Amino acid sequence: MRLHNKVAVVTGAASGMGKQIALLFAKEGAKVVVSDLNVEGAESVAKEITSNGGTATAIKTNVALEEDIQQLVDKTVSTYGTVDILINNAGIMDNFEPAGDIVDANWERVFAVNTTSVMRATRKVLPIFLEKQSGVIVNVASVGGLYGARAGATYTASKHAVIGFTKNTGFMYAQNGIRCNAIAPGGVETNIGSSMTNINPFGASRQGLGMALNPRTGKPEEIAQVALFLASDESSFVNGTVITADAGWTAY
Repeated sequence: MRLHNKVAVVTGAASGMGKQIALLFAKEGAKVVVSDLNVEGAESVAKEITSNGGTATAIKTNVALEEDIQQLVDKTVSTYGTVDILINNAGIMDNFEPAGDIVDANWERVFAVNTTSVMRATRKVLPIFLEKQSGVIVNVASVGGLYGARAGATYTASKHAVIGFTKNTGFMYAQNGIRCNAIAPGGVETNIGSSMTNINPFGASRQGLGMALNPRTGKPEEIAQVALFLASDESSFVNGTVITADAGWTAY
């Protein structure tokens, strides 16, 4: 029970990596807030947790909206009294557009979900963490945040920004009992591809060169294990950094 009585908020938790993180955290003793725009999916995950003897609540959240982030954390505190762990997992893809083909609206949509939401959720929980001088933030980034040939320019930039934000936050609050780290997953079996609507053929052909090096596709459960390590006291000396989980993809 590595997270006994901890209160964990997990965004994008109705499916994929977020779902597996929520299930694993509950198994390890956490009270889990299952947050997702897909409220039916979130409620299904929460029900699965409670039916197995765990504690969970589902909250519908559009992480692109400031008011939803405010509501998410406020409801968590009113329900469980505090927040101990924040997992910023919600994310969407671009359509592999290179810089010359980016449309402003798509840039803003991807950044709102992938990057701005991470800042806003972090900003919201920090007063809670600072008051008790403890707290953990885990941001799900991507190997696309480390390299340039894993997605389009917009997604790549959004995840690079998350990694920079993670490092800065970890450094800034290191003396306040607060840790902030990121996970950079490689290719993982999730439904993130459903957020792609009109794939750019040129961009897809170029990023495909990077994709061709991928040793294998990971499972959401494998990323959840990394998140558990970072959320637990076992990683007490790990802060302001990125753990890459990609089967060696970026070692090439």
